Amino acid sequence: MEELLRYDHVDISYNGFLAVKDVSFTLEPGEILGIVGESGCGKSTLIKAAMGLLGSAGMVTRGDIWYKGKNLPDLSAKELRRLNGPELGMIFQSAGSSFCPIRTIGAQLYETMTEHEKTSKAEFLDRAMELLGKLGFEDGKRVLGSYPFELSGGMQQRVGIAAAMLLNPSVLLADEPTSALDVSVQKQVVEEMLLVRETFGTAILLVAHNIGVIGAMADKVLVMKNGEAVEYGDTRQVLGSPQAAYTRQLLSAVPRLRRA
Repeated sequence: MEELLRYDHVDISYNGFLAVKDVSFTLEPGEILGIVGESGCGKSTLIKAAMGLLGSAGMVTRGDIWYKGKNLPDLSAKELRRLNGPELGMIFQSAGSSFCPIRTIGAQLYETMTEHEKTSKAEFLDRAMELLGKLGFEDGKRVLGSYPFELSGGMQQRVGIAAAMLLNPSVLLADEPTSALDVSVQKQVVEEMLLVRETFGTAILLVAHNIGVIGAMADKVLVMKNGEAVEYGDTRQVLGSPQAAYTRQLLSAVPRLRRA
């Protein structure tokens, strides 16, 4: 199958400090790749680099990040802006903090959609209601009319998934989407992200420190430590017969969610 996203010997630095060292992996259409490791190992830095979200201090200092024939670090901010949303969607660790607290969910989703394509309010409402329904919301109109603080943490995270999927991107980048949630809500978010893949054929690049979440979702896994990849391959193989001592350490320390 043709590659959708490819990291090729990527180094990433902040103010000259090397945070990610020589990392390579591929993501195919409809595939879920999990990136797991301890806090500070470079997981979030990897996915932020694809969208140009490293800030003024961060930059890709070596290697390439290829997406549909385009090397993302070489693109201008304007070119990346065209891709971010319609092609590359992001779910942040705490979706609630990414929403403006004084504007309704509907107003913010509508602004996101019209930033990239011309659409009427009626067309937006149809699309948003359909998407919220697929993500398990039976009261989509109430959700769109709500302010972020009126929704629970789990609902905010599910709305964050809806916001990222509104423009039907080919790749969904998820940065610790379950870490701020309790176990029961984690399971619900995992199930809904799997539903996104099943319904839309979306490829997902999932960052997590909980190897149990990775085991429940991912087709392939990349294990990172101190900015480097220590193990990479099929999830069942890596988690079932880990070769790296660090992977075995993660498995022994973290409870896993079972696949359905």
